[in-house]
Amino acid sequence: MAKIAFVTDSTSYIPKDLMKGHEIHIVPSLVIWGGEELRDGVDVQPEEFYKRLGSAKELPTTSQPTPASFKDKYEELVAKGFKDIVSIHVSSKFSGTIASAEQAKTLVPDANVEIVDGLSASMGTGWPMLKAAEAAKAGKSFKEVTEVAKEATKHTGVLLMVDTLEFLHRGGRIGGGARFLGTALNLKPILEVVDGKLESVERVRTKSKAMERLLELVVERVGSRTPVKLAAIHANAPDDGNWLLEEAKKRMKLETAILTAVSPAVGTHTGPGTLGFAFMAG
Repeated sequence: MAKIAFVTDSTSYIPKDLMKGHEIHIVPSLVIWGGEELRDGVDVQPEEFYKRLGSAKELPTTSQPTPASFKDKYEELVAKGFKDIVSIHVSSKFSGTIASAEQAKTLVPDANVEIVDGLSASMGTGWPMLKAAEAAKAGKSFKEVTEVAKEATKHTGVLLMVDTLEFLHRGGRIGGGARFLGTALNLKPILEVVDGKLESVERVRTKSKAMERLLELVVERVGSRTPVKLAAIHANAPDDGNWLLEEAKKRMKLETAILTAVSPAVGTHTGPGTLGFAFMAG
């Protein structure tokens, strides 16, 4: 069986228990806040991040992992005997992470690195990573595992609602007019990752109605496809996230159902109170 290692960035935020038994390695994105450079998921964890974010006068920014950090990780894996590496990352339309990985790849000639654009974020990237890792564990070749990863990205989806458009506006994800409209009417925007980009689906008047609409949309998007792996995602809103997860279990037959946090690097742009689903179906 070929020795294949996997690398992703911290925005995927795959729960540790799902990574057990797989050679999945994380390169952290960077959160820059008040002169500090914090490694996502290493120097700053979601709970403390969102508490600080809720009252902060100065908001953080983010930066993709450096080419040097990818180079170090690839070299570390080669030293452990993993020359075949599948590197799956947040959408290139969201971040320069893939560009950093591509640059690092050229600096590690002893590694056979295949870089895959996850065309998503959070567990929308995590599910294809896990499926590829399972294929490697089952004895598939490097080429086959890479194809599994690429194919899996076509079967994923992410839907989310944000508590406020302020953070997306400050991060340059939406224009001022859209932010003002949402704030003025107290609407809860529902967004979807489509072809690696964040698209507006609709705006719903209250949080409870938006949560119900998220459920309706995820059921609609999954349709009759099976098997279904689903993550309810939350930014410092575990009770609401758990409610979404339990309701989803009632409405769909799920092979895997988990609750997971939105990483600080993603939460910088979506803000506290964000809720959603990341799924892989078929």
